[in-house]
Amino acid sequence: MSFRIQPAAPARPNRCQLFGPGSNTKLFAKMAASAADVINLDLEDSVAPTDKELARANVIEAIGDVDWGNKYLSVRINGLDTPWWYRDVVDLLEQAGDRLDQIMIPKVGCAADVYAVDALVTAVEHARGRDKPVSLEVIIESAAGIAHVEEIAASSPRLQAMSLGAADFAASMGMQTTGIGGTQENYYMLQDGAKHWSDPWHWAQAAIVAACRTHGVLPVDGPFGDFSDDDGFIAQARRSATLGMVGKWAIHPKQIALANQVFTPSDEAVAEAREILAAMADAKARGDGATVYKGRLVDIASIKQAEVVVTQAELIAETG
Repeated sequence: MSFRIQPAAPARPNRCQLFGPGSNTKLFAKMAASAADVINLDLEDSVAPTDKELARANVIEAIGDVDWGNKYLSVRINGLDTPWWYRDVVDLLEQAGDRLDQIMIPKVGCAADVYAVDALVTAVEHARGRDKPVSLEVIIESAAGIAHVEEIAASSPRLQAMSLGAADFAASMGMQTTGIGGTQENYYMLQDGAKHWSDPWHWAQAAIVAACRTHGVLPVDGPFGDFSDDDGFIAQARRSATLGMVGKWAIHPKQIALANQVFTPSDEAVAEAREILAAMADAKARGDGATVYKGRLVDIASIKQAEVVVTQAELIAETG
């Protein structure tokens, strides 16, 4: 193992990120009252070009006026290839209060994209004397983004989370699909004449998780477009959680409970993790580096696995 220890990711629940357009103020109070850990007020894809300035003004007002409780409050700005993004950043930091926690940067293709936003954020914070530094989240949704994913993960000390944006990613990659997340009809293997569907997003998710875990960033799965398919959402979320992602987007309120269900360790999982830690503590007291738990070998690596489960459960319990 390298002597350079992986930094820990931010210690906060991120099971579900609920999105809502900044142009629809009627949704804000409902979002604040939801069970999502993170609220993403959107200025980008869900807002028509003619509504950009209105949506920005709506979001700035809502940051101060709505009771967001203990939500982690994030705003997705417009892409760096648009004329709106710089004003999104400046107006948010000059006009909105300190309740804003995070700025989400879409379509990040390289570390320089993050640097540009970081530099502007830093300048405005210093000029305005803001006490609380704003964190950043990036969305990987292009071939360039996934090709440069590790340098992006290492790009800024402000960076706390990274998401996969499946729709734009698929378009950038030239994938023959209009689906947003989940298995795809033509992405299958044949065995004895039967079709078996695999996950076309798996490799990109694994790359994001590896980059994030190397640099202390939270890896998050993005949207699942068919909000009428609960089983498909849960299956995608379970695959993401198994790979090491900490949460998933919700583009419809009904997806919040599904994401929380998957990314909250079950009572059984937490109990087993605590039993493994206890068994390893007994083994250590005996001078052993491994022991047998329910018929299987557990060792020092098992401690680390069990600690992931217990820590996540404790974080969720602390925040209610």
